[in-house]
Amino acid sequence: MKISKITVDRSVCIGSATCVVIAPDAFELDSEGISVVKLDALKVDQETLLNAAKSCPVQAISVFDEDDSRIFPA
Repeated sequence: MKISKITVDRSVCIGSATCVVIAPDAFELDSEGISVVKLDALKVDQETLLNAAKSCPVQAISVFDEDDSRIFPA
C-alpha cells in the first residue's frame, strides 16, 4: 500500500487539530480553524499519515492509495 492522496472534508472537520499534533508536516489549520493538507504531506511517513487520519474524531480525513481506492475510512 502506498498513500497517493489525502483529502479533508471541510464540511465535516471540527478543527480538533489531532491531525496537526500527529503529523504537523502534513496538516495545518487554516484561518477558519479547519484542517488542510500541506503541499508536501505525501513526503511524511505513511504510518504517520494513516495515524493522523485515524485520530480525527469525526473521520474528516480520507486516505487513498495509488489506484485511488480509499484506504481509510473503510
